[in-house]
Amino acid sequence: MPLSYNNTRMKEMIRGGAFEDIRMGEAVGAAATALRSVLHRVRQAAERSGRVPGQVRLVAVSKTKPAALIRELYDTGHRCFGENYVQEFLDKAPQLPEDIQWHFVGHLQSNKVKSLLAAVPNLFMVEGVDNQKLANHLDRAVLSIGRNPLKVLVQVNTSGEASKYGVEPSSCVELAKHVKLGCPHLEFSGLMTIGMKDYASTPENFRTLLNCRSEVCKALQITEDHCELSMGMSGDFEKAIEMGSTNVRIGSIIFGPRSYPKGPDS
Repeated sequence: MPLSYNNTRMKEMIRGGAFEDIRMGEAVGAAATALRSVLHRVRQAAERSGRVPGQVRLVAVSKTKPAALIRELYDTGHRCFGENYVQEFLDKAPQLPEDIQWHFVGHLQSNKVKSLLAAVPNLFMVEGVDNQKLANHLDRAVLSIGRNPLKVLVQVNTSGEASKYGVEPSSCVELAKHVKLGCPHLEFSGLMTIGMKDYASTPENFRTLLNCRSEVCKALQITEDHCELSMGMSGDFEKAIEMGSTNVRIGSIIFGPRSYPKGPDS
């Protein structure tokens, strides 16, 4: 077969998107395999902590990944997905099934609350309430839209890093009280933290969140099984589960490296 024919055929395949389809197929296969592996590791960590696997939720964080890839993982049976960027979330959620339990796991600005809740009626949880203003905006938006109460987690900065959002551990009780007692359209569901990136330090961060939970439960007169702990990501989720996490946020080891957007989220 002439070389010129091969070159022409190659160009036609590129124009027709054949290579994109191949790459997507490879990504789907790799992600599905990785998801099964992570679910297995979650089950093992849960058993080591004396719990059944159903007591730990795996949120597959799909930021920067296409809706088609999320749909393929949905078709394997997974339902809990998380997004970090509001505009990307607004673009993807309408393309996907309504029974997905969406978690917003990024930093949420007050002026984007209403658009997020209006566009994603199946938003299951906001995992990053770190101030009363945001809680109040969420509460009012839920009321105005007329949806069921929204589950929220109070984000605690357990590492003390200035680059991270979250209330100081000493202020978590006050914010939890505000959400539970002052925001009738929100459901206070627990606490969330992001550990240090040098994973050796995260056990101390996780212990801090455990202490925060004890203080919050005492102040609100609730049992610890009514206060979730969202801690643990790709590099430290097994340790987090062993220490009591009920919700882990896993992204890169399922979906692969991220392609971050240029410029701030809009």
